Amino acid sequence: MERSQINEILEESDRFIRSFGYVMPPFAYWDPEQMRRRTASDAASIRDNRLGWDITDYGQGRFDELGLFLFTVRNGSAADLAAGRGMLYAEKIMISRKDQLSPMHRHNIKAEDIINRGGGKLVLELFAAAEDGSIDDAARVSVPTDGVMRTLPAGGLLKLDPGESVTLMPGVWHAFWGEGDDVLIGEVSTVNDDLTDNVFREPIGRFSTIIEDERPRHLLVSDYDSWL
Repeated sequence: MERSQINEILEESDRFIRSFGYVMPPFAYWDPEQMRRRTASDAASIRDNRLGWDITDYGQGRFDELGLFLFTVRNGSAADLAAGRGMLYAEKIMISRKDQLSPMHRHNIKAEDIINRGGGKLVLELFAAAEDGSIDDAARVSVPTDGVMRTLPAGGLLKLDPGESVTLMPGVWHAFWGEGDDVLIGEVSTVNDDLTDNVFREPIGRFSTIIEDERPRHLLVSDYDSWL
């Protein structure tokens, strides 16, 4: 992805988020120099826990068809999770554009609530995992939806209207997209680790390769290792 495209998506996404009354935290608007200065002093946890903007085309260069916007608002640490105490949770706000696919994947550790916060329908394609962790093409899959268990056939489509949510436990395979309109998505989960805890069905990258055709307005979490 070109940096100019990322900068444009950042502005569009911020407007979309605000249209639903969701207000981003102050660090969302720090420029790269502010982020470098603050993470070197009083805000190291933003860098260490990878809070902030995340725009991905999964390395495929087709963001409108295959991609996702995310912002990690809060996140604990792997050390806390291993110890079983401390900040064991994370929160994200995401945007799935109309017909934009977030590809089939599962998590080894993370349990997550996926919440339709507004816009169109959020559609999830779901599979159970076989004993070896691969997709079970035959087994039915059961998931809690706002306290009510729903059971679907393998590859069944779960459609969530605004206000509805689903809980996905570790191992549940899922892909998702917006139907009818762009969708604002909330995610509440156990500690989030996008570096090691995403298992994709197809060989695919989690982060985008960025062509630096202009300066970043705000850094992405994938920029932190090279910029901070």
